[in-house]
Amino acid sequence: MGTKIPIKPNSNFNHTLFHSLSSTKIPIKPNSNFNSFNNLQTCSPYSHLPNLSNTVMSQSPLQSSIIPLSSSKIDSFETQQQISGKPIFNPHDINTNLLQKLVYDALVWSSLHGLVVGDRTVQKSGTVPGVGIIHAPFALLPVSFPEDYFRQACELAPIFNELFDRVSLDAKFLQDSLSRTGKVDTFTSRLLDIHSKMIDINKKEEIRLGLHRSDYMLDAQTKSLLQIEFNTISSSFSGLTCLVSELHRNLIDLYGSQLQLDSRKVPENPSVHQFAKALAEAWREYNNPRAVALVVVQAEERNMYDQHWLSAVLREKHGVTSIRKTLAEIEAEGEILHDGTLVVDGEAVAVVYFRAGYAPTDYPSELEWRARLLIEQSSAVKCPSIAYHLAGTKKIQQELAKPNVLERFLDDKEDIAKLRKCFAGLWSLDDTEVITDAIEKPELYVMKPQREGGGYNTYGDEVREALLRIQKGGSQEDAAYILMQRIFPTVFPSLLVREGICHKDHAISELGIYGAYLRNKEKIIMNEQCGYLMRTKVSSSDEGGVAAGFAVLDSLYLS
Repeated sequence: MGTKIPIKPNSNFNHTLFHSLSSTKIPIKPNSNFNSFNNLQTCSPYSHLPNLSNTVMSQSPLQSSIIPLSSSKIDSFETQQQISGKPIFNPHDINTNLLQKLVYDALVWSSLHGLVVGDRTVQKSGTVPGVGIIHAPFALLPVSFPEDYFRQACELAPIFNELFDRVSLDAKFLQDSLSRTGKVDTFTSRLLDIHSKMIDINKKEEIRLGLHRSDYMLDAQTKSLLQIEFNTISSSFSGLTCLVSELHRNLIDLYGSQLQLDSRKVPENPSVHQFAKALAEAWREYNNPRAVALVVVQAEERNMYDQHWLSAVLREKHGVTSIRKTLAEIEAEGEILHDGTLVVDGEAVAVVYFRAGYAPTDYPSELEWRARLLIEQSSAVKCPSIAYHLAGTKKIQQELAKPNVLERFLDDKEDIAKLRKCFAGLWSLDDTEVITDAIEKPELYVMKPQREGGGYNTYGDEVREALLRIQKGGSQEDAAYILMQRIFPTVFPSLLVREGICHKDHAISELGIYGAYLRNKEKIIMNEQCGYLMRTKVSSSDEGGVAAGFAVLDSLYLS
């Protein structure tokens, strides 16, 4: 484990302070140069951020730490230098006095600017806004990332947006590709049932909205940017990630001369503005000025502030009101009028934005499934529709990686080549040659079920055990999983701040690129790259979700 630095009280700050590896207590003192209030507007998601659509702009908790081949952490660090071609700033070399100031100022900034989540130790933190708030976990300074790879990821966003829209329209492809999975995975089966009902009634989604995020890791062995997954439902952290970029620019502006960093190399992040713009455009296309946007949420949501940022920008910049409801509340309060209008608690709904409904735990009873079907039957714009939801499953990702499948949906050969270049190895469990190799070398593979949200994947020796168990069982359980090439990103030194404590550790990162796609019949209204999410976690961790407790929010320092 890395070095932990907790906070101890001093006369100016009555929280906790930081410890070095030798347990020396280092008080964090307020910095007289820190002028938070002057930056409240420029650092807020309300501030004007440029559209990065034309601007230059991994996955894994705490069990196995696998370094590529036989290389050590130092070897991995050198590999990143080879990829970027530039010297790498080592945050572990920051002197103790400067580190105190950085952490103190970062915690103050986060508190003043809404970079917060609910505190899991406070019972009401997931239900009552303003009760039990703590700063979101973040990296103290941005991670170095080669600009060329960042540009590559950004250029892929509109292509992926178009691809998944076309996949969503191919009902036969979705049903055929997921039919075996549905026989052994109850959750996928229920989603397919709703999709089938929409086919039976010939339900057409004329206005189609996707708020996506494509996640990548930079593989140190192949020097390639490889896609981990494509998210079509509840692409989270558009509200908080732009704040982390602002936090890092603020710290570098204050301490740049000492850190020898340039804040201009941290790209601005318009994610919350772009997602709000897409929701507002969909609301306008629906063309009912009295209608609201409905945010579907979990009953207890510690990450509510990320969602509230989006609702706030939607209201303040676009004049669109949003309401928050659980699936159970929608079932109790919702109805469909004769013209197809969805009404919830007396409010006509123009757009339904799902921040829940992506996992089996979101459907504890038949009430929730009835709500999901009700929404799907309505005329409201769904983000995502059931077809978009199914298009984002792991099995569809694996199917798209097969030879000649992309050609079914895309015509541009150059676009197809760009997508294939970022595909990692993906296989179904009926590929006997790959299964044999995975049993012999399980450290080179990840086994994934059809689940979202982090914490579900299988790594290391557990891959071998799972594959042998499935083989011995002789059932169709293999259809519930896919195998993916394990990506080995560069390990680098980082400072991770969680619950007021700064940890010195070695880490790896995963880059997510947001995208928004809006189409009304044949008219494409929006197809844009919408900012980014950088997540960093200790290198010994397999899983990578921030909300699931495995990672921290980060930003990029282009090299």
